[in-house]
Amino acid sequence: MNELRERIASVQHAIWSHWMKYLFTCGTYNLDGSWTMPKEKVDRWTKQMNTTYQELSEAEKESDRHQADKVIAVL
Repeated sequence: MNELRERIASVQHAIWSHWMKYLFTCGTYNLDGSWTMPKEKVDRWTKQMNTTYQELSEAEKESDRHQADKVIAVL
């Protein structure tokens, strides 16, 4: 059980890491080292995070399914 837990945790970390790498390509690094996210990304992701899975578009659901497949692969 612990081995499975570690494998799932590893997949979850890879998913998170991939997302963060993408996220930081979407904004602007400022001279002081901070980072600014464009308003259109804020609007899009705020809407998505406040939407239940059942209410997502099919394209958004498919993106989540792709991530679920990564977890299923280790089970």
